[in-house]
Amino acid sequence: MRTHQPDQDVFRSIASEDIVWKQFPAFPPAARLAVVVGDPAKPGPYVVRVKLPGGQKLMPHRHEEDRIYTVMSGVFYIGHGDTFDEDKLQAHAPGSVVVLPGGTPHFHWAKSGEYITQVTALGPITLEYLDPRNDPRNS
Repeated sequence: MRTHQPDQDVFRSIASEDIVWKQFPAFPPAARLAVVVGDPAKPGPYVVRVKLPGGQKLMPHRHEEDRIYTVMSGVFYIGHGDTFDEDKLQAHAPGSVVVLPGGTPHFHWAKSGEYITQVTALGPITLEYLDPRNDPRNS
């Protein structure tokens, strides 16, 4: 008998209108996260979506897990480095895929308006800000 990955044992489709957006403690208050497949708090595969409203920034941070970002809507601006630097931002249009190795310091900016990305990774989910003062969990 075949063993399936967690939350992948039943055929189903998930419509965009069925996505449930919630605040995520590691994000600025206006940002949202939606769990699409899996449980990102546990070991194993997960798919989440991240929605960042226009003008919002995620300051330099890193994730332990390797991540694959797919831009669903808007323009996803991401830069690499330990400090936020607008000159290092690269714009990625809808349909783009960005591979982010675990441990890579980076930052995001919804520079031209709201964006939604879909993140595929192996949990548990992590997010460590390089400067703890940027971490909303410390407020």
